[in-house]
Amino acid sequence: MRTVTYGAACSLDGFIAGKDGAIDWLHFSTDVEEVTGQYWSTVDAVLMGRKTWEFAAAQGMGGASGAEPSTGSGHDGGGIPSVATYLFSRTLTEAPPGVELVSTDAGGFVKALKRQPGKGICLMGGGQLAGSLFEAGAIDEVSLNVHPVLLGSGVPFFRQRHRLALELMESRTIDGGCVLMTYRVRN
Repeated sequence: MRTVTYGAACSLDGFIAGKDGAIDWLHFSTDVEEVTGQYWSTVDAVLMGRKTWEFAAAQGMGGASGAEPSTGSGHDGGGIPSVATYLFSRTLTEAPPGVELVSTDAGGFVKALKRQPGKGICLMGGGQLAGSLFEAGAIDEVSLNVHPVLLGSGVPFFRQRHRLALELMESRTIDGGCVLMTYRVRN
């Protein structure tokens, strides 16, 4: 079965973006490029909520529509390779070219997608979509690139409402005083 990884760069106090979506605090480095390149070789599908998609589009990133967004995990390794892109929204009626709009139950859709043949699945950005997928038991791993900054407020990385046990798979320091951590969700 395919693995869904929820990952992002986040501040030490748990925000993936500052007030008004500010990301000027993100640190990019050769380490980040290497981690990103390795990660994207294991992925062939990307999941995004509407807010993440709109933010990416405003930054000139467009996933499968031809632009090259960062990974959403703070790792800007030259963009997303050719992957299937799924945009989850209850308000949009049409998706950009090359993107599949999903307006049905997100948890059920992702669980079905995991049973299909393919590589890993990346859940980019957005705590709202992640919260619903955590609730549905559809996320397998959590990957954080924790930056040495306290933002005080902004867009939170986690929004799930119940306790969730995690098992540490990897932890290492990377350039800029960042700590890369990957956890497996324990069911």
